[in-house]
Amino acid sequence: MVRVTLDGPVDVEGFRHAAKQLLARGVAPGDVVWTTGQEDGAVGDLWADERIDGTAGLPLSIATMTSKTAEPPAFNVPAAFLSLCRTALLHAEPQRFTLLYRMLWRLRAEPGYWRDTLDPDRRRAERLEREVRHEIHKTHAFVRFVPVEDVDGERLVAWFEPTHYTLEAAAPFFARRFASLRWAILSPRCSVSWDRSTLRIGPGGSREDAPPQDAGAELWLTYYRSIFNPARLKVAMMEREMPRRYWAHLPEAALIEPLIEQAGARTQGMLAADPTVPRRIRPISETAR
Repeated sequence: MVRVTLDGPVDVEGFRHAAKQLLARGVAPGDVVWTTGQEDGAVGDLWADERIDGTAGLPLSIATMTSKTAEPPAFNVPAAFLSLCRTALLHAEPQRFTLLYRMLWRLRAEPGYWRDTLDPDRRRAERLEREVRHEIHKTHAFVRFVPVEDVDGERLVAWFEPTHYTLEAAAPFFARRFASLRWAILSPRCSVSWDRSTLRIGPGGSREDAPPQDAGAELWLTYYRSIFNPARLKVAMMEREMPRRYWAHLPEAALIEPLIEQAGARTQGMLAADPTVPRRIRPISETAR
């Protein structure tokens, strides 16, 4: 067996390089163990010369598997597969590297297999891709910044706990949207920050590192209460669009349960109330006289 240790869970480039070297040496998917250096606290080179069970007969060593090794012969893969890899590898599924290397192995042996849209491996990888894209979309929707003051002035800081390894992929959206502001998003695995010119990736933190909600949050909660329409409440649809796992990041989440509980009585009160008479708006020509 060959053990490949990548440089963290989002080392897509490391996976690409390792997969090309493995293919060039004819190492079958079942003979590779992929790790990210986090499962057992291991750190080190991309290639580890560890023979896990000694049965594969693959005399690989650091000397023959370094980054200076000549590039193996290339073979063409569909552009859609490359896009699928870049996204699906950000999923938290532990077997994602094994799955995508197996697909790559099959593509070299059976180039036409990619046309089978019902293939179980392809369907599984596409599910990972969809879930990653969904997570990035929800990150864009549910990050809540709090302004803080530091030596350089105001900075926006948020705490977020993504399910998958998507924070780096989601960050460019905030850099574009808040290009003139300084901000940072903290998470358990890593942090991203923007200083109005450069996007930086840093170490992770804890919820205690994020600032508490400020007075602006109270203003937002007041607005949220005022626009809540109990007659249009659809709890199941709301939870599909705003899953409960994200509620911990949303100041308005504290209002959701009370508003749901009150919705029935408020709706009945609205139905029982007398209709209001619409205010007459005079035409512009009439008011100009």
